[in-house]
Amino acid sequence: MKMHDLNLPDAVNAHFFDTPDDAAKALADAVAQHIAERLLIAPRASLVVSGGATPLPFFEALREKPLDWSRVDILLADERWVPENHEASNTRLVKENLLQGPASEANYLSLKQPGETPADGLAAVEAALADLHLPLDVLILGMGNDGHTASLFPDAPELGKALDTDAAAIVLPMTPPSQSEKRITLTLRALSRAGFTALHLKGDDKLETLQAACSDISRVREMPVRAFLKPGLQIFWSA
Repeated sequence: MKMHDLNLPDAVNAHFFDTPDDAAKALADAVAQHIAERLLIAPRASLVVSGGATPLPFFEALREKPLDWSRVDILLADERWVPENHEASNTRLVKENLLQGPASEANYLSLKQPGETPADGLAAVEAALADLHLPLDVLILGMGNDGHTASLFPDAPELGKALDTDAAAIVLPMTPPSQSEKRITLTLRALSRAGFTALHLKGDDKLETLQAACSDISRVREMPVRAFLKPGLQIFWSA
């Protein structure tokens, strides 16, 4: 797949980089600028990030930015329902790689709360997010090769509720059969309309998935990332 083969929707901007570090630095610069501008006019700013290996160099670049981190609320777009010391915990990933140095002053809102299942812990998660202001200020998403983003998986029985922007819920348990762990995710209502939204991708396989998603953005349930392929989206991709 060649970069020029992508048939992106109008007003979706793509930035292509030779290395993951180059993409990470550019994304960190853009995010820091948006947060700084937001803090000039608002008491706090929100930053939603995604887990996995792709954002690690972005976390390392962003955490050194000279922001008023004490006024920044950071949370994940989704989380696996595992203990924080589990190797699959994205909370652990964020604390070890983003909430360091200057960024250690940020306020972290955890999607993982006590409870055997996401359903058991849902009320505690909702309480933890009670002061989260919507719309979000900055949202950084990833994408799986099945077209999922956050924990909006095509095979999740809860997907319809999670995609319903008229529903009140901003966070929901997700139990996709394709995944080994139960999940909790911010809903489309919470994730939509962020002041700055970026899709952070790495590898040719993600370009192929993105091309498939762009082929028919109306069929959101088949590839939920399509819900974000709209004007204003910034795509940061590296080889």
